[in-house]
Amino acid sequence: MATTVFRRAAWVVAWDEARGGHVYRRDLDVMVRDREIAFLGKNCPETGDVEIDCSQRLLLPGLINIHTHPSSEPLRKGITDETRSPGFWHSSLYEFLTVFNNDREGSVAAMRVALAELLMSGVTTVVDISPPFDGWIDTLAESGIRAVAAPMFRDARWFTRNGHMLEYEWDVKGGREAFDRARRLIDLAAQHPSGRLSGMMMPSQIDTCTPELIRDAHDYAVERRLPLQIHASQSVTEFHEMVRRHGKTPIGWLHSIGALGRNTIIGHGIFLDHHPWLHWPTHGDMPLLRDTGATVAHCPTVFMRRGIAMNTFGAYARQGINLGIGTDTYPHNFLEEMRSAFTISRAVAGTVDDVTTLDIFNAATVGGARALLRDDIGRLKVGAKADLVLVDIKHPSMMPMREPIRSLLYVAADRAVRDVFVGGEQVVADGRALNIDYAAASEALEEAQKRSMADVPKLDWAGRTADELAPMVLPIANS
Repeated sequence: MATTVFRRAAWVVAWDEARGGHVYRRDLDVMVRDREIAFLGKNCPETGDVEIDCSQRLLLPGLINIHTHPSSEPLRKGITDETRSPGFWHSSLYEFLTVFNNDREGSVAAMRVALAELLMSGVTTVVDISPPFDGWIDTLAESGIRAVAAPMFRDARWFTRNGHMLEYEWDVKGGREAFDRARRLIDLAAQHPSGRLSGMMMPSQIDTCTPELIRDAHDYAVERRLPLQIHASQSVTEFHEMVRRHGKTPIGWLHSIGALGRNTIIGHGIFLDHHPWLHWPTHGDMPLLRDTGATVAHCPTVFMRRGIAMNTFGAYARQGINLGIGTDTYPHNFLEEMRSAFTISRAVAGTVDDVTTLDIFNAATVGGARALLRDDIGRLKVGAKADLVLVDIKHPSMMPMREPIRSLLYVAADRAVRDVFVGGEQVVADGRALNIDYAAASEALEEAQKRSMADVPKLDWAGRTADELAPMVLPIANS
């Protein structure tokens, strides 16, 4: 690979080993060789094969998204924005996500749309939580992103006959077969010639997996030094279902079967036993997460749309729980997701003191890296992967330019992201994803959405159409 030198960067968010954290540094050179950062300091003595003037740039470590569903969520744009499901405390999981499905062609289009949006908003590492399909791994690789393939598997599927009672159809044999397939796919990802892919164990949801499947997945993850993620404490319905089955909170039950640990990521973790919606007599879930070293993957936007919020991001951080950020829904604009994380947390807490900008930035970088059991991403230091984001500090939305991270997160977001590099290879240039035809993927996704909507009445428990489930904002008048 060519040696690249980023010259005279106006601002660099660099890693300071002595402080154990990020620091601002000014007027720095960064040299990249063999996919890693080889020099970070003043006046790099070597001349690169490629020299990039960064005198009007902020250099950030590539951002890390630890929870996303790119093969399905982009399809639901304009549909699940303000869904109502009163029988399930307004969670969209049980009435809506089961009827708006995607086919293979649509899944590829959705992935391309999501991955383009993530790259253009500064994400260089993503955890893709998807039901596997032919071409999934190749679609991840072609995007240029650093990806963690998390093929989902489970023993049961949800369904409802009446819109207020959740039932489960169990197929333990099928769950075991899906677990075996997931292991093979993870091996394929790790062997991919790009060198950018890896894998994660992903038993889908705590209430759709038997304890045997979760324990086996956890043991396999520990043996192979893989992260494991599971959706848990994501709805009031799920919380009460797990208490009904086991007499324990979802987090307490995971701990009781030995599935909480340093490599465990809890997808969402909203409804812990302290959450006011539950009015539960114990407050033991947060200490369990802290003491076991587990991570919570926080995805504020998808819950915000339902009037649901974590209570609170700052409280989890003060408890000492490792936190990462994810985009569980559209848009896959990671910088906007980070903004939502601190604004919602402060609003719920009723104070700006609940969470700092640095809390959120750390979650999007080193918190995500820790969740993925890595220390070579999420920070700019010699020896780390050359995953870099170049932000235009002269973009009007970044000016006046006193505090670069605040200007980026509170105002500019992806508008000021100019270039993105993964392992030293450029994947975004002048704000455009290089390896994905974003417009063509969006056109294909629109056609896939039409196909999905046509099937809705056959899948909905009450036979409702897509327009009945998700009415238009305005009536369409006859011309």
